[in-house]
Amino acid sequence: MASSSKTLTELIKPAKRLKSLPSPKTLISKPSISCKSSTINKTSDPDHNLSSYQKSMIEINKYTAVSKRNLRICNEKVSKAKAEGMDYVKLEELLVEDTWLEVLPGELQKPYAKILCQFVEREARGSAPIYPPPFFVFNALNSTPFERLKVVILGQDPYHGPGQAMGLAFSVPEGIKVPSSLVNIFKELQQDLGCSIPSHGNLLRWAVQGVLLLNTVLTVRSPQANSHAKKGWELFTDAVIRTISQKKSGVVFLLWGNSAQEKSRLIDEVKHHILKAAHPSGLSAHRGFFGCRHFSQTNQILEGIGISPIDWQL
Repeated sequence: MASSSKTLTELIKPAKRLKSLPSPKTLISKPSISCKSSTINKTSDPDHNLSSYQKSMIEINKYTAVSKRNLRICNEKVSKAKAEGMDYVKLEELLVEDTWLEVLPGELQKPYAKILCQFVEREARGSAPIYPPPFFVFNALNSTPFERLKVVILGQDPYHGPGQAMGLAFSVPEGIKVPSSLVNIFKELQQDLGCSIPSHGNLLRWAVQGVLLLNTVLTVRSPQANSHAKKGWELFTDAVIRTISQKKSGVVFLLWGNSAQEKSRLIDEVKHHILKAAHPSGLSAHRGFFGCRHFSQTNQILEGIGISPIDWQL
């Protein structure tokens, strides 16, 4: 996995040179609110000098900085390990967001996780690259602090092509062709909320607002989909889902497709809200994903319980 050995200085060179390893800078979407039906308005809050729109932008910028900091920490750990001649950073060292470490104490030290770590290390030493690069493996958790979590979107395993996977379900870095499933997600957003179709597929802006973009398997061998399934990742991500169910309330779970819907067994439906639809892939989007209106429903649910909605416009 040669791409993970690059230094942070090399990472911030112009994007044209980064097909296999996107720059942390490219992970940040430009702030924009243009959904016709956006529930975030720009009217002044009578109790404060800042408008609700300004406050939402401050929050997005604040947690974007948190995500960038966590990404930088992970990248520095990878670079240090390579400089010391180590093949791979242990998985437990790449989950750096304190709020998740607090609610998942010792999870990555459990016997299954040790076996998983050994498997991923062996794969990293193999002839085929694995995705995403190691500093992106826990990007979903490192970008969405536990206390900020409002919505969960479940995916399966990472994209298995060069430069695609960035540790956020359905998301790809800017400059990478938008996959068909994400194209269909954007189409539904346009129909549902009037959002304009973005020119990129980077969903970090959702993540920093509290949308956990969690794949149930967090690594994959190129170019084989599901090649790291049933190696232990499902036990870890099940623990994440179960922890959310137990320790939070009012979270909206968007379960698209049969694989995601199987995880409903881990969720307390009395405390949380589950919205189900077909998977947005080209094969199934017309069987119930299009027209599901999950994005407007999510915001209606959040506002109904006194939680600020998501600005879905990228």
